[in-house]
Amino acid sequence: MAEVVQSTPQEFWRPPSPVMAEPVSVLPSVSAMAEACQHCGSEFLVGSKFCHSCGGRRPHALSTVTKQDAAVLAGIWEQTVVVTHSALTAWKGMEFPSWLHYLHFHEIKRQIGLSTASLIAFVIGLGCVAGALLVGLLTAKTLIDWQAIQFYRAEWLLAATAAFVAGILLNRRASDENDD
Repeated sequence: MAEVVQSTPQEFWRPPSPVMAEPVSVLPSVSAMAEACQHCGSEFLVGSKFCHSCGGRRPHALSTVTKQDAAVLAGIWEQTVVVTHSALTAWKGMEFPSWLHYLHFHEIKRQIGLSTASLIAFVIGLGCVAGALLVGLLTAKTLIDWQAIQFYRAEWLLAATAAFVAGILLNRRASDENDD
């Protein structure tokens, strides 16, 4: 081992980087963050996202690129508002089929005879049952994948059961009729 160190060539002991003939100019970096807090006026610590004095969030500094982007976004927003307004005014003039009123929330509530909270719990329960059915569409290649899918299905069905029980407990009309 000692022989290896003694026979090391001289180049090993030279500095790792050669001396540069021309100095490298370093450009100052432009900070994308504000330098002083808007609330208390104290200077932010280097790299901090919050003020050490008042705890306020450090805002981003505004640059010309940001102002241009804001102007572009404002133009896009104005166009979106105009298109949405014209679509809504066109929608108000449309006539809908007569059977569509049966899909209104209050009409469903009246037909089924549930209170608002129990109907919402019932819809959530139906969504969980649909989730359990849709989890079954996943394909499993190994036994572990199949077990995981069955576990997900069991969780969806457990959530559906909890929602249906909550719907039963929240149904005021059934409890009001039993008291009479």
